[in-house]
Amino acid sequence: MRLGVNIDHVATVRQARRTREPEPVAAALLAELAGAEGITVHLRGDRRHIQERDIELLREVISTKLNAEMAATAEMVRIASRVKPDQVTLVPERPDELTTTGGLDVAGAALATVTRAVDRLTKADIAVSLFIDPDPAQIHAARAAGAGAIEINTGPYADARSARARRMALAQVAEVARLAHDEGLEVLAGHGLTYVNVHAIAGIREIVEVNIGHSLVARAVLVGMERAVREMIALLNPR
Repeated sequence: MRLGVNIDHVATVRQARRTREPEPVAAALLAELAGAEGITVHLRGDRRHIQERDIELLREVISTKLNAEMAATAEMVRIASRVKPDQVTLVPERPDELTTTGGLDVAGAALATVTRAVDRLTKADIAVSLFIDPDPAQIHAARAAGAGAIEINTGPYADARSARARRMALAQVAEVARLAHDEGLEVLAGHGLTYVNVHAIAGIREIVEVNIGHSLVARAVLVGMERAVREMIALLNPR
């Protein structure tokens, strides 16, 4: 299973003081050296962590996949079309949220907006993934919108308080992963995954990649980025 390392919170530390360090690009390069197969950043409308300059530098220096999370807005589509990340993951975005809290409602109100964004990004030769909740209706809508991949929101699984709730949430993720695979979509997963809970997600064979940020960066603060990445990769691909 591939690991995409989300380096947003390296930028969060930098922006707390509006200074030049820590450098997200340096963190990305260390993650790649340790075996990460992709770097993920979320360029938000409020620019609370990642800046356009970060994406531009990452596009120039990293050698693995650059995955840019962003809202399905005209501004973000323009930026992506100029910078040319390998993949854009369209996500919902609210100004008052601490982090992304749920998936795109592609099967409902977001369908037209998402379809337009997918069309423009695809014409710019950028692969598109949609961050969606583990709901079969969202899979069918993602396919109809023209996306080539989906990222399943594992937040409900990660946040489950009881063993029963966790099993039920995991079963939903597995069901949706199978359905998406059968629909010809590449299946990714992410949100709230940690060194403790990732093993069950890694056991779902249809999921080919996970994107992990907060837990990995938190561990990197204590043990270093390279060790943190290697430890996560070992959990995702046990021998």
